[in-house]
Amino acid sequence: MTDEPATTMELHVLGAGPAYSDRPGALGSGYLVRAGRSAIALDLGQGVFPSLAGQLEPSTLRAIVISHLHPDHWIDLIPLRHYLRYEFQPPRRLEVHAPGPLAARLDALHDEAGFTAAAFDVVELRAGIVDIGPFRIEAARVTHTADSHALRLTVGGDGGPGLVYSGDCGRASDLAPLIRPGDTLLTEVSFGPGPVPVDELHLDGPSIGELARVSRPARILLTHLQMGYDPDLTIASVRAAFDGPVSFIWPGDRTRI
Repeated sequence: MTDEPATTMELHVLGAGPAYSDRPGALGSGYLVRAGRSAIALDLGQGVFPSLAGQLEPSTLRAIVISHLHPDHWIDLIPLRHYLRYEFQPPRRLEVHAPGPLAARLDALHDEAGFTAAAFDVVELRAGIVDIGPFRIEAARVTHTADSHALRLTVGGDGGPGLVYSGDCGRASDLAPLIRPGDTLLTEVSFGPGPVPVDELHLDGPSIGELARVSRPARILLTHLQMGYDPDLTIASVRAAFDGPVSFIWPGDRTRI
């Protein structure tokens, strides 16, 4: 079956939480992006596998892209691995684009050599461009862990509006090379209206607003808000520098890119 032509994407929010939260229904980071008949997942944090399975049959994903190796962004690869391994006969496989140590960490977690390779074909995520089905994905290194990436997704050629996903990022200016005017910026805002504590490599609203003032995305979607920070005050802190649309996204939200 060939892909039907796709010129737009739809973002389905599987989970939008940080590593821990007291918000009811909060889940780890996970985003499903559809284009025509194709879909990929960006990150797969704690608790999001049921949300993924509720949106599509998971083995039909083109790929999963993991931004970095903090577990709140990849730990639900484990139920996905089991699903692929035991739900089908013969077992099915998926391609996972991730920082190089992913397979070793998954194998070590289960103390089982080959645990990852039983269901996943792991491709090392590097800065640069890769095409996966109709998606063109540009990855850029960002300040967080030693091997963290932000991502820009487009379909239908590289000229249309894109989705820029920050992953976790400690310096807003790292995102600037990925953002084109008119893009949708999906960005973490861990420390709400700020300030970010010293030595914490995450973002706050004022830094995002200043980035957007210069780079001019069409809109900003905020995510990954830490426990104890107010969403409305956070939005106001972004709008102090950026006059475009700003909103939070929550599990279950959908939006067209």
